[in-house]
Amino acid sequence: MDYTFRFMRFKDGKAKALTLSYDDGVDQDIRLMKILDDNGIKCTFNISAGRFAKEGTTYPDDKICGRLMSKSQAINLYKNSGHEVAIHGYTHPHLTNIPTNHAMYEIIEDRKELEKTFDTLVRGCAYPFGAFNDDVVKILELAQIKYARTTISTNKFTMPSDWLRLDPTCHHKSAQLMELAEKFVELDPKGANLFYVWGHSYEFDQDNNWDVIENFAQYIGGREDIWYATNIEIYDYVEAYKNLQITANGKKVYNPSVIDVWMYAEGEVYKIPSGETVKL
Repeated sequence: MDYTFRFMRFKDGKAKALTLSYDDGVDQDIRLMKILDDNGIKCTFNISAGRFAKEGTTYPDDKICGRLMSKSQAINLYKNSGHEVAIHGYTHPHLTNIPTNHAMYEIIEDRKELEKTFDTLVRGCAYPFGAFNDDVVKILELAQIKYARTTISTNKFTMPSDWLRLDPTCHHKSAQLMELAEKFVELDPKGANLFYVWGHSYEFDQDNNWDVIENFAQYIGGREDIWYATNIEIYDYVEAYKNLQITANGKKVYNPSVIDVWMYAEGEVYKIPSGETVKL
């Protein structure tokens, strides 16, 4: 077996995956989620559980930023939606500008409250204001947070090398968004490529450009060769692939995980089912 020609593939043997990440839990997420659902796209929504609006809060028509949802609104929107909820700091602070013990509280309390509110396991994060350092990363590790998104655009489709310093492909405001989308659609790679877009849904009201996400979603959604997944689904899949056990001669692969994974090897795509051994 030539190890040069072995590559990870995503679910169902697909070589491309798309994921989105939107911050703050604002009511514009309602419109955003409808657009994504209509086009079969998955998103991770990053929420500060200490900032839910009071029940019954209404906003003036001219208020665009900070239209935070109440807890009941958030439950109605995100819970059992098929999308992911992740932490964003309990009160959305600059985690690098507060004492370490306060940063620990912000992370743990947000995770605890989100898990209670949405009756789910929360293992992801987006750094508030994109601010992080080695101390913050260490806290996330201790809190069993598996990935954390930065605000540093790569304009690339490469797989993450450090999940707690997860750089996205681009913000939706990028002038290259549709150029990147077209490039991604035209790709015919052997191995896995990830397109990761992030932003805040209130920005579409702020910039009066909901057509940006509508056109993007309509163009890139619903394609058979793209896996549409949340951040944590992609993380879990990659970890399952990394845990494959391969014989010394490279001819047999055992999958000890609970997730089916796919591999491209020697010009063929192989499914390695959970708990099974496959001959390549």
